[in-house]
Amino acid sequence: MTLLIISPDYASHLFPLATLGTAWQQAGERVVVASGPATADIVRAFGFERINLQLGRGSNPGTIRAEQQPSGEDDALRGFFAATRRGMVETLLFQAEARSNDLLWNPAPVAREVQRIVNEVQPDHVIVDHLAFSARLALRSAGIRHADVVLGHPSALPVGDEVYGYPPDWPVAFRPGPAALEALRSACDDVRDAFTAQWNDALRSLDPAAIPSRDAFTESGDVLLLNYPAELHDPARTALLPPHAFLGSAVREEAVDDQVERWLTAGDLPVVYLSFGSFLSVRGDVLARVAEALRGLDVRVAIATGATDPAELGPIPGSWLVRGFLPQVTLLRHAALAVTHGGNNSVTEAMTAGVPLVVLPFSTDQFAGAAALETAGFGLSFDPNVVTADELRAAAEALLALDGAARLRLDRLRASLADGEGPRRAREALLAVPVVG
Repeated sequence: MTLLIISPDYASHLFPLATLGTAWQQAGERVVVASGPATADIVRAFGFERINLQLGRGSNPGTIRAEQQPSGEDDALRGFFAATRRGMVETLLFQAEARSNDLLWNPAPVAREVQRIVNEVQPDHVIVDHLAFSARLALRSAGIRHADVVLGHPSALPVGDEVYGYPPDWPVAFRPGPAALEALRSACDDVRDAFTAQWNDALRSLDPAAIPSRDAFTESGDVLLLNYPAELHDPARTALLPPHAFLGSAVREEAVDDQVERWLTAGDLPVVYLSFGSFLSVRGDVLARVAEALRGLDVRVAIATGATDPAELGPIPGSWLVRGFLPQVTLLRHAALAVTHGGNNSVTEAMTAGVPLVVLPFSTDQFAGAAALETAGFGLSFDPNVVTADELRAAAEALLALDGAARLRLDRLRASLADGEGPRRAREALLAVPVVG
């Protein structure tokens, strides 16, 4: 049996998708990954076959830098980073306007290449990133049965009266005015309509007899796989989803890092892990504010600085570990608290380790994810542009002391996600889908 995984050329997307493939690998089956060249080393480390597929202009092997992107994509990244400094609504508006370029890139030619790859690989099952719209066009237009994986918060697939790009829930710290929300909703409606027209144009070119979509953002595969814990999702919203399976998490195994292992065993104070992921690590001003807050606590801190120069963080205590990149899964397994931008990999990996979160969301589904953590009592959220070091310090102290019912629920969630449960759930869901053909 052969599994084909189709992923954009971004480490943050490929890591969970490839982790799902380990369930097939452990069963002695063939796994082939179609992705771009920037993530080739990741595919190789998993021990999978690789076939080249470019699904967009940009790429990210682990830490994204504007100057390393192709012309056009570099300016788009700089624009995005600038928008995060202006605020939540400004960032979401910027992302809405860029949607057709980053989600539906060169759709018909990419779709035909995906169809060629499927014909070459002859997979029994196909897993595709939900945001790889050009690839999903290929599979739908050719009638290729597949699993569609939502790697972010489930709101990436709108249901009911939701519209893509407009968060269905907001953390307490974010309360934009009615006029700003109306403008954002209107922009998202316009983008939905334009995006759907592009989708339908490409669909007709691939299959003239295809039924056009009413909202391309609501399209999904034969089975929907949600890389998210069902325990954090509103049951009323769950009832509106198409056929689906909540995977909980897809937490990869990491190679042993000797420096990190030595650091973990060098002290007894609680460990706090700080990272803003591969994109938002560029916000060194916010990283520095968090570092200032944590310097006032009896903790040891591990900081993944990403694109930020460590010199921007201010004085670094000798007991801290500061590097551009750190093994996040390993550190979360030893952490008492994590501070994050709220990316879905960070959220699900923290929940798998039973670690509460201080969340500083900047964009996209990070707001809905932060709101869910607040509702569950597993985290506290703040506006990264206005939160003070004193507020962050108080939040860290509160979550380091988390106990009672919230602590028990978090421990139960951790136990339910342990031992690679996500990949097993994905394999079971796919085995229930008839083979490609």
